[in-house]
Amino acid sequence: MKSVEGGTFALYSLLCRHAKVSTIPNQHKTDEELTTYSRQTYEENSLAAKVKKWLEGHAYKKNCLLILVLIGTCTAIGDGILTPAISVLSAAGGIRVQNQNMSTDVVVIVAVIILIGLFCMQHYGTDKVGWLFAPLVLLWFILIGSVGLVNIHKYNSSVLKAYNPVYTFRYFRRGKSEIWTSLGGVMLSITGTEALYADLCHFPVLAIQIAFTLVVFPCLLLAYTGQAAYIIDHKDHVVDAFYRSIPEAIYWPAFIIATLAAVVASQATISATYSIIKQALALGCFPRVNVVHTSKKFLGQIYIPDINWVLMILCIAVTAGFKNQSQIGNAYGTAVVIVMLVTTFLMIPVMLLVWKSHWILVVIFLVLSLTVELPYFTACINKVDQGGWVPLVIAITFFVIMYVWHFCTVKRYEFEMHSKVSMAWILGLGPSLGLVRVPGIGFVYTELASGVPHIFSHFITNLPAIHSVVVFVCVKYLPVYTVPAEERFIMKRIGPKNYHMFRCVARYGYKDIHKKDDNFEKMLLDRLLIFVRLESMMDGYSDSEDFTIMEQKAERSSRSLQLIEKAGGNTLSSIGDLSYSSQDSIVPAKSPLTGNSLTRYSSQTFGDELEFLNRCKDAGVVHILGNTVVQARRDSGFVKKVAVNYVYAFLRKLCRENSVIFNVPHESLLNVGQIYYI
Repeated sequence: MKSVEGGTFALYSLLCRHAKVSTIPNQHKTDEELTTYSRQTYEENSLAAKVKKWLEGHAYKKNCLLILVLIGTCTAIGDGILTPAISVLSAAGGIRVQNQNMSTDVVVIVAVIILIGLFCMQHYGTDKVGWLFAPLVLLWFILIGSVGLVNIHKYNSSVLKAYNPVYTFRYFRRGKSEIWTSLGGVMLSITGTEALYADLCHFPVLAIQIAFTLVVFPCLLLAYTGQAAYIIDHKDHVVDAFYRSIPEAIYWPAFIIATLAAVVASQATISATYSIIKQALALGCFPRVNVVHTSKKFLGQIYIPDINWVLMILCIAVTAGFKNQSQIGNAYGTAVVIVMLVTTFLMIPVMLLVWKSHWILVVIFLVLSLTVELPYFTACINKVDQGGWVPLVIAITFFVIMYVWHFCTVKRYEFEMHSKVSMAWILGLGPSLGLVRVPGIGFVYTELASGVPHIFSHFITNLPAIHSVVVFVCVKYLPVYTVPAEERFIMKRIGPKNYHMFRCVARYGYKDIHKKDDNFEKMLLDRLLIFVRLESMMDGYSDSEDFTIMEQKAERSSRSLQLIEKAGGNTLSSIGDLSYSSQDSIVPAKSPLTGNSLTRYSSQTFGDELEFLNRCKDAGVVHILGNTVVQARRDSGFVKKVAVNYVYAFLRKLCRENSVIFNVPHESLLNVGQIYYI
């Protein structure tokens, strides 16, 4: 089954591949996304090209698009809180129908117990019990469809006239405000569809289309029509019409099935919330949290412990706070309609840029969608004071968190990218880097997979010594189940051999647990030694096609260097540019140094460097972690200072520390901090 993700963030990601509308640096994108983006071509005068140019024209347009995406995303997260609350509370309410003397508090306690059990079981994932969901939901729809059909036949078959649009027109022509606000209740009949698209990674699209058309939609029509027929004869049973309309003989089996179906529905929205958070993490719009993949087969089946407990607490608070389905329903409807409106507006640029649809089709889509959604929106907004404020508060809270985190993260990443140390500067320092090279190996952890991070220059500028061997370590997580240990590390050499500087990219799959790598340091050292051995073998094996290419590059670099020296120009910058292209590679060519240095180091044997590395290893290993602190400038406004200096700083403290992620021993840990003012 192909892993597909939907929702507002998926639409935003799709737009980012076809236009430069993302406020996130390109380094956050995968190679596949960058390749896809480079393939997009538009005719200069086409509508898609004009829309692309308009979106890319100003930064505020990109920012407005991001804000729209975050509004829909945060409201969908609120939906993930309200759905379990209203679903489980509605199902648990069935125990009170048979015993009217039972207190409402008992129903609330039962609902809270079910919710706690549901969230406590999340870490097991749905992979092992997922096979039960489809038969259970199918049984649920057959049940409500059959009960609705029986009620239509038993109580009032004339209710079928409601399908005639003429009666709908007459209903609204009465003009009373209560009639218009009743649309908020009608909205609850289509809830759940807004979370469906964020959870596509669990099911094929065709399966959802077939199931909805042939099972879900007909059974829902029969169920609601049957309840309407029952209410016509029992007008005092409006509050709990569903359970009262069930025949006495099958009441308790129906109650059990309804409770289990509520759990499945809650599970679907919880999984959708996990998927949304994961997409937000990938786009740099959410603080770092631990994402646990619960399935070997399906990449989309995940569990986020921190988010799980937050959802549980908020669900219990909503359930115990309102105690009735009516107010939760008002809040639920508001959340759903906002998500639908945001999705509709995001579909406009998608249709124009991605699908390249004709503008007439776009206008038709917009008119038809808003004709349905705007009346529901106005009806739900009128109930803000009756519980509709809940999703707004939740959405605003998550919006502040995500927008502040995204803004500060992008600023910090841009600072690190623009402040990368050039190879010209490194080469200008000489083999000693302008410092005392003390025995030992220093692992410098960085998020950059290329170039020398600014934190390194900050380190050697403020300290008088650096280790004899420096290895820049970058940990990347790939969208695969696991990366074999023998393929986990990619080693490269930075600069000439006598600089003893390397880069290591450690690759992990989504099921690999970095924290359990007790021998991570040993694996790094072993990979470094293996790399030196392989490099020595490649130096003596001139038949290699790759090496020949690198050798030709080195020869061209040497000839260029000689021409520059004859011209008497400033060669420092040129040497850096030339050496970087050839040295920062898997199989480095020889260093384009001066003649004496080249002769001296070309005579260095393979055994000498291995012995040197082993001596440094015995001298000790130090792990150097960079910590860039972001603060607002002194002349910044009050809101910016609060957002950056307090909100973002608080979120950074809550995030997983790099030392925990990398499992770095504290006795060999060295934190290097720097402050960046924005």
